[in-house]
Amino acid sequence: MGAVRTAWAAGVAALALLGGPAFAREPTPVPQIVSQNGRFALMVDGAPYLMLGAQMNNSSAWPAVLPKVWPTIDKLHANTLEAPIAWEQVEPREGQFDFSFLDTLLAQARQHRVRLVLLWFGAWKNNSPSYAPEWVKLDNARFPRVITARGETRNSLSPLYTATMEADKKAFVALMSHLKAADPQHAVIMVQVENETGVYGSVRDFSPAAQAAFKGQAPDALVKALGKPPGTWADAFGPDADEFFYAWSMARYVDALAEAGKAANPLPMYVNAALRDPAGYQDPMSFSSGGPTWDVLDIWKLAAPHIDVVAPDIYMRDYASYVRTLEQYSRPDNALMVPETGNGEANARMVFEVLGRRALGFAPFGMDETGYSNFPLGAPKLDEATVEAFAQNYRLIEPFARQLAALSYQGKVWGAAEPTDTHVQRVSLGDWQVTASYGMPQFAFPAPTGNSPPSGGFLVAELGPNEYLLAGYHVRLNFDLTSPAGRKVQFARVEEGHYADGQWVFDRIWNGDQTDYGLNFTSAPQLLRVRLATY
Repeated sequence: MGAVRTAWAAGVAALALLGGPAFAREPTPVPQIVSQNGRFALMVDGAPYLMLGAQMNNSSAWPAVLPKVWPTIDKLHANTLEAPIAWEQVEPREGQFDFSFLDTLLAQARQHRVRLVLLWFGAWKNNSPSYAPEWVKLDNARFPRVITARGETRNSLSPLYTATMEADKKAFVALMSHLKAADPQHAVIMVQVENETGVYGSVRDFSPAAQAAFKGQAPDALVKALGKPPGTWADAFGPDADEFFYAWSMARYVDALAEAGKAANPLPMYVNAALRDPAGYQDPMSFSSGGPTWDVLDIWKLAAPHIDVVAPDIYMRDYASYVRTLEQYSRPDNALMVPETGNGEANARMVFEVLGRRALGFAPFGMDETGYSNFPLGAPKLDEATVEAFAQNYRLIEPFARQLAALSYQGKVWGAAEPTDTHVQRVSLGDWQVTASYGMPQFAFPAPTGNSPPSGGFLVAELGPNEYLLAGYHVRLNFDLTSPAGRKVQFARVEEGHYADGQWVFDRIWNGDQTDYGLNFTSAPQLLRVRLATY
């Protein structure tokens, strides 16, 4: 037994060093997103970081409202708060900047030992200029809006006009410059550039400037990358030309801000996507055309090289659609991250699916006490039960989040959330396969019936050869060999314990009834270290 414990200790000794305080007193390394072999990590304080996030409501980002934000963040055990920073807030009059809210936010985040992701609401917030200052949104001559093919004006600024981009960029650079001076400890770990870009009710802008650009040559790099013939946009892309043109135009605008912002302060930057139907065709008039939807990701990746991540905002509750969206945005050239998801209880379990796919982070939207509800996208009311549905998962994961992030970067993390159309899942771990069954008693072997409503999920992390860290709720886990060859599986050792200050703390051994019927995770927060063997 002593040899087993020694082997386990050696296998995770390096990971234990990743624990530590949330903030250093001295300047720290600039956060960055790194990649190797199609895997990604968000590096914070020089080590992989897992974002257990929460996003406040859009209009909660004011000093007077922050007292209604922090209690929910504390209850959630979130380690990261996503907070909007509005253009109208920092530049209410052209050329006059006010960063007092940002300074207040930084100070309070440090007090609560929570990291920050800033959301730049500039020219676009969900396609509209609602968070631009009045001197922008009231001057349609200087900052033109989108014109539809029928000549109607939409409430969305066009990305085809230099005046808009330069004004937006100037404010964004001022923000990033102030942040560099005010935050040498990097409470802020990432920045979102704009918010759910695109336009509703028109496939693109048909203004004079847009029409002139559309009739010109499509960019050579894009044409070659997509294997299309050279020529105008219509020549190269046929029926997709309008949408592809607008995606390229929007991405180039956003990239100009990201490039200039990084020159001032080189933090990781991402864009978020208002989604289209993940299953296939959808009329471009019915979604945010031009934004980073799944069908134009290749265009966005090429047109916006200074954007580190293209991330989906997932408010759908259907399990199959949710998973399909994760598959579409998890690519060898794009880290998976879910910066917004619905705050209804049905989406709480999806943290296991997201992190099981080695995502950088997960964050439900609208997590504060201001009383706003975006039902039916989220919960009808953010009551204690709804907050607790997310909080129980974060309480379980947060103590070993650094270890999980490091193992995820090595490709050694798997997991899933309970589906709706089946009650059994099988996940290959290489030599081993884990079977998850939902709706099972802890004793005996009846057929799984599923939880009502679906609420289960699990994570598996490989600590070493035949050794795994397991966590989950409302699920039974069993292991098999992928190639049995006459061998049968046994648990050499099952420890229940917890992490404290980055170190594994042993609590007890599971055996007998606790292992004879598989490893049963209930509503109790339990963490297991398992060594597998055969006989």
